[in-house]
Order: sequence, then C-alpha cells, then structure tokens
Amino acid sequence: MLVLERLKQYHESGSIVVMHDFSVDRIIKLESKTQLIDSLCEKANAGGSIIREGVTTTDVKGGNAVNLAYSLAKLGLNITLFTVADAVGSAILFSVFSKLKDKVNLVIKPGVHGLTTAFEFLDETRNRVNVMLHDADDNADFGPDRINSIQELEILQKAKAVAVVNWATNSKGTQLTDHVFRNSPKALHFIDPADIKKREQEFLNSLKNISEITNVLSINENECNCLAREIGLSCQLTHSCGYKPADVKNAAKNLAAKIGVDIDLHTINGAAWSNGKATDYVNAFKVEPRRATGAGDCWNAADIVGHLKTKKECGVQNRRSLGSL
Repeated sequence: MLVLERLKQYHESGSIVVMHDFSVDRIIKLESKTQLIDSLCEKANAGGSIIREGVTTTDVKGGNAVNLAYSLAKLGLNITLFTVADAVGSAILFSVFSKLKDKVNLVIKPGVHGLTTAFEFLDETRNRVNVMLHDADDNADFGPDRINSIQELEILQKAKAVAVVNWATNSKGTQLTDHVFRNSPKALHFIDPADIKKREQEFLNSLKNISEITNVLSINENECNCLAREIGLSCQLTHSCGYKPADVKNAAKNLAAKIGVDIDLHTINGAAWSNGKATDYVNAFKVEPRRATGAGDCWNAADIVGHLKTKKECGVQNRRSLGSL
C-alpha cells in the first residue's frame, strides 16, 4: 500500500521510547461468542471435559508496549523498550526481536511478565472482535523507580518520542507517565491508556496533572465511550448501534475540547484527530483482518510516525498544533 511505503520511507535519527507491558498471549479463535458459551455450558453440564471442535490456538508475544515497539521497529525506527520479564520471558523477547536487534534496545527489568488468553470471534455484524483474560503480574507495579538510572534518564532526554501504553494495567501508571514525560522535554509525548473501564475518573484526574506535557491521547471506541460517559458527553460509538464518520469526528472534537489534550480516535470504520477546534477524519482500509489482538498497537505505530513526520517537516513544537497522519 502507498501509505505503508511512505511510513517505511520515514527516517528518524533519534530513538522512540516505549513502555511498559509485556505478556505472553494465547489467542483462541472461534466462530462466534455463542460457540464459546454453548461449548462451556455443554461441557460444564457434563461435569467438565475438553472443548476440541472448532478451536484454533496460537501463542504469541504480547503486551501493548511490546507490540508497539515491534511495529515501530518494523517500520524502520530505532526503539528503546522498557518492560519487565523473568528469565523465560526475557528469552522470548530477545528471540522475538532478534531480527530487529539493530533497531531495538531492550531494557528488561527483573520481575514476572503478564499472561493473556484472548478469545477472538465474529460479532453479530461479522466484525472480528477479541475479549481477553489477563493476569498483569509485575506489569501492574511499574513505577518511576524502574526508569531512574543516569543511563536511563539520558535515553529519555534524547528521545524523539515517548509512548506510555496500557496505563490501565499499571497501578503506578500516573506516576510513571509524569516521570518519563517530564524527563523527556524534547520528545513527542504519546499515551494510550487501554481499557480504562472502572478507572475512568482516576484516568481523567491523571490527565489533569499531565495535560500540559501530553501531545497525544490515543483511544478506541470503548475508551472513548468510557471517557465521554464520565465527563457527561453523549457518545455511543458501538457496533450494535452503528455510527457514522460525523459521529467519530464529533466524539474526538468534544473530548479534546473538554479534556484539553489532542485526541487520536481509531475505530473499526475510520480514525479522527482533533485538538478541540479543528478535526480530521480518514476512512479505514477495507481489508480482511487476520487477527484482532494487537491491531490497535499497529495503528499507534503508524500514528506516532505520522506525528513525528509532521513535527519534523513543519518544525512544530507546540503540542496543541500537532496534526494527524
């Protein structure tokens, strides 16, 4: 695709810093959620047994930070990944990034990485969705103390961009974000909170403290709906109700105006950017999704490249002036 080639042609001399989560994902593909529920009920009523029919499983590296770092490195950028893993997890990461080792600097803190089981199936509208069961383990306790050495602070000082993802998993996500953003004054500051349900108000309070040092808040439909409800905005970007490009644009614009941070909103139909005043929208490519898990992380990689390209070409420094890809 032309856009993909343009992304690959972009070159940035500095490093993109990504943090913090890593997990080993087991993806279970099913035809529908009805298949899963019916199979569970059938086996439970029989006293328990193995579900064999119509199940395909795949084990892959996972975690929003790992997926984002991998996607950025595949696009040709230099990456520093801060994460946590035990000996087995570290071996997996070094193996996964072995072909990209000239592009990736792995900074792995000792601890226990997460484990995820993701169920993928087609919903009522024949769109592929995923529902995940996740044990975050030490991903839930990744604070400023894990990125505090002289060498690590120097990496932040020189960074072209710093991306904090999966805030929702991390009990110290606010402290971590504030620490790394304030120690990277020249970088593009990018945050994707992931599924913030049940922590909506906490995340909004966090944003108040870091809004002036944040360039981009990247969210999907679910996160958009959560934030809108908490603020008191009308927003229903649900697949069952259906929504149009105008709805996506308005949702991004209204959130950006209320929160005070530029919004990059990606949905299954298209993506919108807004700073609360101006708004852009592009339709999604018509493709057959191979896998739903990690799709948002790939989108974030392209989004970050777009912002860096805009900043480099236009010489933009003001966070409220950054446009979208």
